[in-house]
Amino acid sequence: MRKGQIKNVSYLKERRRELRSNLTPAEAAMWKLLQNSKLEGYKFRRQHSIENYIVDFYCPSAKLIVELDGEVHNNPIANQHDYERDEQLKSLGYTVLRFENKLVFEQQEAVVDAIVHLLHA
Repeated sequence: MRKGQIKNVSYLKERRRELRSNLTPAEAAMWKLLQNSKLEGYKFRRQHSIENYIVDFYCPSAKLIVELDGEVHNNPIANQHDYERDEQLKSLGYTVLRFENKLVFEQQEAVVDAIVHLLHA
C-alpha cells in the first residue's frame, strides 16, 4: 500500500474483482437499486476496498458504506469482527449501515428509505 493510500489498494484488486463477479442474491438485488446513480443521483461502488476491508457498497460523496449480512454474521465471533471493522471505518469518517440479507427482499422500501435518510443527513 502506498503511503496514505487507503482506498482500492492493489493487493486486494483480484479479491474485489472476484467478489463483484460472484454477488450474493441480496447483493445483486441491492446493486440493481444502487447502480447507475439510480438512488437520487448518488453514485455507489460495489466491493470497494478501504484499508484492509472490502465493503459491499460505497457512496464516495456521502462517505456512506452499506453492508449486507447473511447467516455467516449470526455468531458472536462474526459480530465482534463486524463491530471492530465498523468502528475502524467510522474512525476514518465513514458511516456504516448494515442490513440483513432478507430485508433487501422482504422490506426493500424500508432499506431504501434508511439509505436515503443517511444520504441526506
